[in-house]
Amino acid sequence: MTSSIFDRLGVQPVINASGIYTDLGGSKLSPQLWADLTQLNEYYVRIPELLEKTGASIARLIGTQAARVTPGASAAIALAIAACMTGEDGASWEQLPDTSGLKNEVVMLYGQLQPYKYAVCVRIPGARIVTAGDGAGTSLAQIEAAFTARTAAVFMPAHLEGLNGTPSLKAIAQLAHARSIPVVVDAAYMNFPPEIMRSYAQAGADLVCFSAKYYGGPNAGGFVGGRADLIRAVAGLDFTRFESGKYRTFGRPFKMGRYEIAATTLALQTWFQTDHEARLQGYHERAATLQRLLGSLPGIATVLRCFTLDERLANGPVNALVLSFDAGAKIAAAGLCTALAAGSPSIAAVQEAGQVLFVTETLESAHLGVIAERVRAAVTAAA
Repeated sequence: MTSSIFDRLGVQPVINASGIYTDLGGSKLSPQLWADLTQLNEYYVRIPELLEKTGASIARLIGTQAARVTPGASAAIALAIAACMTGEDGASWEQLPDTSGLKNEVVMLYGQLQPYKYAVCVRIPGARIVTAGDGAGTSLAQIEAAFTARTAAVFMPAHLEGLNGTPSLKAIAQLAHARSIPVVVDAAYMNFPPEIMRSYAQAGADLVCFSAKYYGGPNAGGFVGGRADLIRAVAGLDFTRFESGKYRTFGRPFKMGRYEIAATTLALQTWFQTDHEARLQGYHERAATLQRLLGSLPGIATVLRCFTLDERLANGPVNALVLSFDAGAKIAAAGLCTALAAGSPSIAAVQEAGQVLFVTETLESAHLGVIAERVRAAVTAAA
């Protein structure tokens, strides 16, 4: 009997009821995208040409001068910051992460740096983060005071714009551009509605970084879009031409295959053509179906909610079923999640503040009955 791919790899298959997370493999590629990649597998392509053509396609979609596919948004951030430090100077590409003689300071706003996990990506090419402001907020005057002759860029996470007493991207960009300082934005999951992807360059960002897994692309896909000269610098810094070109560049570890590059681009094209109202309705319907399949559970209430990409519960659009436990429940949230994870296939749900969340945007309809059966079994076993 032929063993499954999971047996051959020695891993447990997982029903992902948590949502789009790197550690669970990101998103699921569509059947059409799988078919496209199968066709791509029949021939080789010249990777520099593929990157140039896909970059041009992406730039048209997001309204920037140029773009470049990268292995995820984190790599896009590292390469974008590196490009701001080196420009199009090949010797500087080779020098990184040694920043001697280069502009290497990146200004971040205090109120945005504190809750932001990915500042390490800014530091990867050798940059030093300089904070502007304090716990009370950040003024434009404080940002300007943080600028020096060594300032290479201002960096901001798009999802934190305006929070914690910080100015808008537009105001920051105007201030920075008066000093010829570029602004880099991490907009990894800021892709809905699709038009929002164009808004950051329109507000003045010079480079904007996105992740592909949030729009149905590969987990290891992303891109950076923005000014043509800075994208040329990113292209010079990345993995291409390392063996055949003049420079042994900083970005050689950020290698991609033709599959990741193509899938990142094709998924974005599809994202701009998708009926998003129907997509969101599908998430709602799956959550409602799961609620119906679960039925009545002692001491457990169920409610339809939205679990946002920044991990908050909101009222809508519905993409999750939330289970809350009272004193009459036979099992607690932690115990239920443990039982679901231990089964085969493993079920990955979200445990949040004593609740259990089943996020339906990463579920197939066929998974719903399995989850309902396993939840009821866990509750019965705990009684």
